[in-house]
Amino acid sequence: MLLIILGAVGAAIALVLVIAATRPKTSRLERGTSIAAPAAIVQALIDDFHQWAQWSPWEKLDPAMTRTHSGAERGVGAIYAWDGNRKAGAGQMEILEVTDGRRVAIKLSFVRPFPASNLTEFTLRDAGGTTEVTWVMTGPSPFIARVMGVFINFDKLVGKDFEAGLAKLKAIAEAAPAQGTAS
Repeated sequence: MLLIILGAVGAAIALVLVIAATRPKTSRLERGTSIAAPAAIVQALIDDFHQWAQWSPWEKLDPAMTRTHSGAERGVGAIYAWDGNRKAGAGQMEILEVTDGRRVAIKLSFVRPFPASNLTEFTLRDAGGTTEVTWVMTGPSPFIARVMGVFINFDKLVGKDFEAGLAKLKAIAEAAPAQGTAS
């Protein structure tokens, strides 16, 4: 009986490993929204890490989280690092590229809960009175992440955070023109 149980467990583990091996070696997460505000207002909320506290879905995970801003004040070379509890983790973002009114590219590096490096891009497209915003994160998917992906749908899990962040970004940007500022 013990051999049958061990054989079943071994077969289940082998099946999970085979499924994981067939998964893509890179990951891509994408969400978008339409914002009734000019691209310049939306971009000002994205390419200035000081503004992220207003709309980032992760800022409230740890009220005691340590935040550090360095490098440029905003735009290319701006760096934002955080160190928080188990939920917030620790890591750093650095703005690599800004194309006015069209794109912001950010290198995202996690230290905790697990090391990872991704590219995050915000693309902005003028759509006649609105700005179409697309938030994309791409990066390598190591084997352990692919194994975890057999059990956890990261697109749905992290996608909810992207959707919440975009909804807050939308609300803030759409309120800004009446005030004449993006802050």
